[in-house]
Amino acid sequence: MNTPSPHQEEKRMRFPLWRGAVALALLGLSASALAGTRIEVAGGRSDSDGYWTNTAWLEATFSERVIGHSRFTWAPDASLGFINGRHVARYGATVADDVWLLAGGVRFHYGESSDWYHHLFWTAQIAIQAGRTMALSSGGEFVNSVGWQGHHWSFQIRHISNAGIKDPNRGETMALVGVAFDP
Repeated sequence: MNTPSPHQEEKRMRFPLWRGAVALALLGLSASALAGTRIEVAGGRSDSDGYWTNTAWLEATFSERVIGHSRFTWAPDASLGFINGRHVARYGATVADDVWLLAGGVRFHYGESSDWYHHLFWTAQIAIQAGRTMALSSGGEFVNSVGWQGHHWSFQIRHISNAGIKDPNRGETMALVGVAFDP
């Protein structure tokens, strides 16, 4: 049986302390990264070529930053979305896929946080997706949203398409209502 040397014992005892310190540092970093983060859970209906379906989104908007010396602010924004497939006989199975999208981009505001119009926003994102339909036919899509965000609510119109990079390019346009909270 091998008996550990005093040096090996000391290393073994320091390692749990080191691991604990790293875990606390990572926890502190993730807590500071989430400071000022807004999480929205939104749902609604999406239209493509006159056919409606359900959609749901989880969105995180991080701390706002001022653009130079202007009254405009920007905030990193990430979304995970789901659009239910449609079974439209006229199109066959090409619109029946459910689509999952992962998007990242920027949310813009104008004015001070106390201004009534500061609650209005425009979000621009680029998305990758799983699933293909006539509305969302490529692996990457552009996502644009305009809306209003209150402390615990959001309302927005969101459009997703590939900007004509690949046909067909019908796109999805949706109306979303969201509930928001700060972690």
